[in-house]
Amino acid sequence: MKTVLCYGDSNTWGSNPETGERFAPQVRWPGVLAWELGDGFCVIEEGLPGRTTVWDDPIEGAHKNGRTYLRACLESHKPLDLVTVMLGTNDLKARFAASASDIAQGAASLAEMVLMSGCGPEGGAPVVLLIAPPPVGRLTDLAEMFEDSEEKSARFAVHYGRFAERSGCGFLDAGAVIASSHVDGIHLEEDEHRKLGEAVAAHVEEVVG
Repeated sequence: MKTVLCYGDSNTWGSNPETGERFAPQVRWPGVLAWELGDGFCVIEEGLPGRTTVWDDPIEGAHKNGRTYLRACLESHKPLDLVTVMLGTNDLKARFAASASDIAQGAASLAEMVLMSGCGPEGGAPVVLLIAPPPVGRLTDLAEMFEDSEEKSARFAVHYGRFAERSGCGFLDAGAVIASSHVDGIHLEEDEHRKLGEAVAAHVEEVVG
């Protein structure tokens, strides 16, 4: 049995852009991933709405910092064969004033934590897949909170790919596979979850299958 950990934010948690409620397990992309991989894999969902890469959120709370919980998460689920990291969308909030490069570097620093954790099989390093979140779409109610995020997020793929190569981990540009919802510009529709789950499954099968 191989174990895959999916570490992310509300788009890994499965937030429905129309209702704000959580999609059913089989709809969420980690659930699709588990279905695609089959019985030889255990897929663990670790999505938290509002989670950042490395920033304490002064409004939503310091527990939203992805770095704070990562090590405990890894150790509680080890041994881990592969870990996906898809974070950065919440870093686009105006209150963090972070550039696209800063956000990508923050995500890559989490990937490096995983690689150095010793939480893989036999105390080795888990394989890491760093996923660049899809670009933000046209914002409605969240426009002020995510000011200038469309332009920044359009540069995610370039920066995430660069830092993934530097860190020695796998890379997936989610924006090449899926698009953010036209409803709120941030979250994923049901069909996009399916496409992302299938794309991640293809990568997992290639590297650890």
